[in-house]
Amino acid sequence: MKAAVYSRYGPPEVVEIQDVDRPVPEDNEVLVRIHATTVTAADWRMRKADPALVRIMNGLWAPKKARILGMECSGVVEATGGAVTRFREGDQVFGSTGFKFGTHAEYACLPEDGRLSTKPTNMSLEESAAVMFGGVSALYFLRKANVEAGQKVLIYGASGSVGVFAVQLAKHFGAHVTGVCSTANLDLVRSLGADEVIDYTKEDFSAAGRVYDVVVDTVGKSGFSRTLKVLKRGGIYARISGSGGVLGMLVGELRGMWISATGKAKVIGGVAKPTPDDLPFLKGLIEAGDLVTVIDRRYPLDEIVEAHRYAEAGHKKGHVVILP
Repeated sequence: MKAAVYSRYGPPEVVEIQDVDRPVPEDNEVLVRIHATTVTAADWRMRKADPALVRIMNGLWAPKKARILGMECSGVVEATGGAVTRFREGDQVFGSTGFKFGTHAEYACLPEDGRLSTKPTNMSLEESAAVMFGGVSALYFLRKANVEAGQKVLIYGASGSVGVFAVQLAKHFGAHVTGVCSTANLDLVRSLGADEVIDYTKEDFSAAGRVYDVVVDTVGKSGFSRTLKVLKRGGIYARISGSGGVLGMLVGELRGMWISATGKAKVIGGVAKPTPDDLPFLKGLIEAGDLVTVIDRRYPLDEIVEAHRYAEAGHKKGHVVILP
C-alpha cells in the first residue's frame, strides 16, 4: 500500500510517499480502507520534533515508533480480526489512532474497543474524518474548565481545528461565546454560533474592557498578561496549545502553577485525555444537527508535503483533509 513515511525530523519535504506492507488486523482489530484523514498540529509537530520532547517519545535522532503520521480517519472496514463483534466488512467508520498515528496511508488497523464508530448518518466520510482531533481536544478542556450555562467564554483561535469545535461545544453547554480570529474568518465563526467575534488584526481582545469566566486558547498566542486582564478573579484559563520551545513551555507551565496558587485564576493545560463516552457524545451531537466540522483544503496523498506546509503555516480554517 502507499503511505506517507518520514525517516528523519525536519521540514515538510522529509515526508515521502513509499510502498509499505499493508497491516494485518489482530484478533481485536479492524482493517480500515482509509477514505480520508487529516494533517493536524500533532502531525507537523511530530515531523519537525517541535517541541524537542517529541524526540523522547519517538526517537532521539530519528523517528522510530511512528514513521507514518496521521491521528484520525474515516473509511470502510475491509477485514476484521477473529474476535471482533461490533463491526463487519463494509461498515463505514470514523475514529482515531491517537498517538499511535498511522492514518496517512491507504490502510490502517484500529482496535474494536478503541476510538472507532460507524460514521454519523448525516456526515460524509470526508467530513467525519475531521472530527476526532479537534472535537475531543475541545471537549476535554471545556469539561475540565467546567463550562456551563450563563458563563462568558472567550475562544482564542476560534477558526482552527480545535477552535471550531470549542465554539460549538461551548454554545451547546449554554455559554455566551466570543471568538477571536482573523478578518477572513469572522463570518465562519459567527456561523458556528459565536455570540460575538473579535478580529485580532484590528482589535486587542484584552483592551475592550470585557470580562470572561473562561478563556480557551487553542493556538498558544493569547499570552498570560493579556488573558489575566480579561479573566475574572478565580476564572479558568485553558491553554490547549503552548508556544515556544521546551524552555518556553516549561516557563509557561511554572507561571501557570504560580497563577493558580495565588488564586488569580486557575490555569489548565497539558494533553487531552479521551474518555470512552467522547465519541458517542460527539456523534450524538452531530446526528442531532448541533455539531459540524469545517474543511479548508483537500489534498491527495501524493501532495502530503504541500498539506503539511499549509497546515503548519497556521492560517487554515478548520481542517486540512488528505484523500489517500
